[in-house]
Amino acid sequence: MRTLTRVATAAIIAFMVTGSAFADSEPGQGYFSVMGSYIDDDTDRGVKDGIRGGQFGFGYALNNAFNIEAFLSAASLSGESGGGPDQEHMGIGIDLQGVFRRAERFSPYLHVGVGYLDIEPTGSTSQDGGMYSGGAGFLVDLSDTNIALRGEWRYRIDTIRTDDTHDNLFSLGLQIPFGATRVDAYGCELDSDGDGVKDSKDKCPGTPKGVSVNASGCAMDSDGDGVSDAKDKCPNTPKGAKVDSNGCELDGDKDGVVDRLDECPNSAPGVQVDIKGCEIKAEIRLPGVNFQTNSDRLAAGATSVLNDAVATLKKNPTITVEVAGHTDSDGAADYNEGLSTRRATTVRDYLASNGIAGDRMSVRGYGESQPIADNTTRAGKAQNRRVVLRIIER
Repeated sequence: MRTLTRVATAAIIAFMVTGSAFADSEPGQGYFSVMGSYIDDDTDRGVKDGIRGGQFGFGYALNNAFNIEAFLSAASLSGESGGGPDQEHMGIGIDLQGVFRRAERFSPYLHVGVGYLDIEPTGSTSQDGGMYSGGAGFLVDLSDTNIALRGEWRYRIDTIRTDDTHDNLFSLGLQIPFGATRVDAYGCELDSDGDGVKDSKDKCPGTPKGVSVNASGCAMDSDGDGVSDAKDKCPNTPKGAKVDSNGCELDGDKDGVVDRLDECPNSAPGVQVDIKGCEIKAEIRLPGVNFQTNSDRLAAGATSVLNDAVATLKKNPTITVEVAGHTDSDGAADYNEGLSTRRATTVRDYLASNGIAGDRMSVRGYGESQPIADNTTRAGKAQNRRVVLRIIER
């Protein structure tokens, strides 16, 4: 029982000297643990299994993923009836722990280690040698305390005998952090960058002052384009769109129409383009701008095309246009000329009501005088009934 007494004494001293502590050690913090162990010994040892030992450890959290821990294990084992003598075991070693979900209440870990094991049978000379171990464990924060419940399984191999001996150790106990803690003068956890997210949960430390952050302490990216709101010069980018370092959609030919919407990529430098990215040549056509029969009233669906024309003219503020109306050859020529003028005026008025200055537009009706298709067919007549924006100045 001498070894168990030593471990218990060390644990009591550690509890007495530890001041303010936290359940899970943070990166840069130390911790100690004390656990009782159920030992499932190799049958070749000739001793009984049971809760007959313990483990005491001192560790250090290297970073969010790894701890390094020095440990002392001890056991006082009774010999099997008719078997070998009682044994005192004392082991020292060092583990590397891989920690998962450190900042959460339940934190599992894996560990591997090496060390030294001394076995002292009653009435016999002690035996010693190297040992190797590996296994898994977990930590569970105990609510409203500075203590975590710790459980661990260790598979241990020692080289004391010519044929290696294998043991399973199942341990349960407590773990307490110590040392430098990230708290302010009031005992509250620090928020070093002042973003409202405590350091232990802040995945983006060092956020500049005044930047809005999410629950993980990272700068907000409302449109999900990979550029934080603080740096995003083009907020509300559509999901999945490719953006530059400013959060703006790419425009490969620099024509002012983003690649996603550009129907004419690789436009020549400096040319004027419509909102689809296509070069504006002699006129801006308005396909789909139709009128009710023998009327200057717009038919359904015309306004979406006219809205595109508004956007194109706003994109190119130096352009002035003639709003030119045309008809097919049905009816009298004088009537058709007047009808085409009224229809052109309707289009001009719509553009003006949506922000295009009146002095950028003139109106003319050409009637049936400038057909672009055969007036003897229904399809040809439909093409001839049109209003276009003829470029006067650029």
